[in-house]
Amino acid sequence: MNDAKRPNILYIHTHDIGRYIQPYGYAVPTPHLQALAEEGVLFRQAFCANPTCSASRAALLTGLYPHNNGMTGLAHRGWSLNDYSQHIVHTLRDAGYTTLLAGVQHVASHEKGEPWKTIGYDRWLGNENAEDLAVSYLESKPEGPFFLAVGFGDTHREFGEVTDAADPRYSRPPEPLPDTPETREDMARFATSAREVDRKMGQVFDALDRTGLADNTLVICTTDHGIAFPKMKCNLTAGGIGIMLLMRGPGGFVGGRVIDSMVGHIDIFPTICELLDIAPPPWLQGVSLMPLIRQEVEEVRDEIFTEVNYHAAYEPMRAIRTHRWSYIRRFDDRESPVLPNCDDGLSKTVLLDHGWNDVAPDPEALYDLVFDPNEADNRIDDPRLQGIVVEMRSRLKAWMVETDDPLLKGPVPAPPGAVVNDPDGLSPGERPEPVGDPA
Repeated sequence: MNDAKRPNILYIHTHDIGRYIQPYGYAVPTPHLQALAEEGVLFRQAFCANPTCSASRAALLTGLYPHNNGMTGLAHRGWSLNDYSQHIVHTLRDAGYTTLLAGVQHVASHEKGEPWKTIGYDRWLGNENAEDLAVSYLESKPEGPFFLAVGFGDTHREFGEVTDAADPRYSRPPEPLPDTPETREDMARFATSAREVDRKMGQVFDALDRTGLADNTLVICTTDHGIAFPKMKCNLTAGGIGIMLLMRGPGGFVGGRVIDSMVGHIDIFPTICELLDIAPPPWLQGVSLMPLIRQEVEEVRDEIFTEVNYHAAYEPMRAIRTHRWSYIRRFDDRESPVLPNCDDGLSKTVLLDHGWNDVAPDPEALYDLVFDPNEADNRIDDPRLQGIVVEMRSRLKAWMVETDDPLLKGPVPAPPGAVVNDPDGLSPGERPEPVGDPA
């Protein structure tokens, strides 16, 4: 495919929204995302590789698991990619693309100069009002194919006040949480933030239509991980790793299709390579989604692997997920939850007031996703399922060996000078200390 025919790419994303938007059936009005879904392709079973901010984005943009690309923590706390030339912008530049960034990026630290240069973007449009920056660029009649990354932070805590987008009286908190006035208020605030992100994204989508670029632009609309509520973000159940993934554009991403195959963020880079007919870099660990788009197969993978290393504090976990089973293993001996890895908010306070700090996390968990889709009934000790337990342990171990997971050799080290919270603390806002080793 020559440069003139290659589609533009709009990678547009937000923090902490999971699947809690209108196209996934939730009472969170997002009309522009609904329209995008009806025009493109919605993936019902899409998952991130790591339910923390920088690690998730790094996996999508490098096609590598976080323990392989180096982003085992947060960029603003001292982590970075092992090799920024593995970021997708370098592969796309070699294919003739102009690469641009507006708003949130979160895979390079702002403390080390200009992060867009560290990553390798051709141009930085700015950080504030990312939607306006993106619209101005689209209206500038860009020549040649472009990769435009547009990131938003509205759905990150702390949430703003409730507006007419939601009413706490009629809100329903997410499944892991009790239905209380506080959790309803929390969910209404989240819904307000999601509506604001939808409004901003809608401005960018409208600009694509208005400038005549929509037909030749692949839109990749996603989030980093689940919503920032207890037992969700930074957890390896679906509430943490389940993500929205909407794609629209040339190559078959049209028609309002809904795909139930399990897919991962890590599959987007290989998909782009196949769509553009460019050689995939040798390091890619995902699979192309194009066979699904061409309707040649119903599934492109039969398992999803996910991990957690550091968020505010160290919390080593690995998981494997199939359509039927979710197996999660911790690699610590915690007798209480790592509360700094849960963002502060009304819902967290409710659980703390009822003794959450005294609830020991399960060292291992096996969930039956048919009879227990909310992953609340741990069946790891069920004698009837020990064959499944052995199989899932084996498959997870094989992946860890295949990908040379450093966790096999002991605690995953933090880079020198990284900032890490005490896992026995209560809040990510507590004063952290620079450390170099989780031990």
